[in-house]
Amino acid sequence: MIQVCLNGQRGTGDSTAVPMSPEAMAESAARAVAAGAADVHVHPKTPCGDDSMSPRVVAAVVTAVRDAVDVPVGVTTGAWAEPDPARRVERVRSWTVLPDHASVNWDEAGAEELAAALMARGVGVEAGIRSGTDGARRFLASPLAPRVVRVLAEVTDPDPATAGATARSLLAELGTAHGIPVLLHGEDGGAWPVLRLALRLGLDTRVGLEDTLFLPDGRPADSNSQLVAAARTP
Repeated sequence: MIQVCLNGQRGTGDSTAVPMSPEAMAESAARAVAAGAADVHVHPKTPCGDDSMSPRVVAAVVTAVRDAVDVPVGVTTGAWAEPDPARRVERVRSWTVLPDHASVNWDEAGAEELAAALMARGVGVEAGIRSGTDGARRFLASPLAPRVVRVLAEVTDPDPATAGATARSLLAELGTAHGIPVLLHGEDGGAWPVLRLALRLGLDTRVGLEDTLFLPDGRPADSNSQLVAAARTP
């Protein structure tokens, strides 16, 4: 399974290809799914371009993307979108339109409470386990771990020469991860090496403008669909 990550914390200052409005996110998602993506991860944004967990912003984005694709749609709950852990839980409880799943970074403060609030509303939880953090240890000890829909093994090492080794180390930390499916992905310079490793290992993976702005040959990517197509090319 290849998930498309449409935008992340990036904006048009990073690339004009990054979708910012609900309409642009929906169009980008539709094209990426047509190119082979089977799941969508998106960062809802305010008109100013900031990531947001506000019920109004989340509703607009999830509705627009869901109307454009027939695959699961997930959103971020990263601390940068709402720094106060208690406020993040309040945001989830106030959502009027629910995504299919939401990522929770297990190394962030309040991850357990946030995951529990999502599960209580019937929203699937993707457990974000970032390399270089204590996320794996905390996740494996959590009573909620067996209930997440997948583990996002996130390799934050941007060096293409070492990202693969960092990925293998992270996978070793996770072990069997309670038998939960693992989606392995990298970022920036590590995105393509880690994606290729994930495919070799038979793991789910993801690609999109959140993780990389460049194609495997180093050319700037024109769209999320172009990145998905490149990921599916042998």
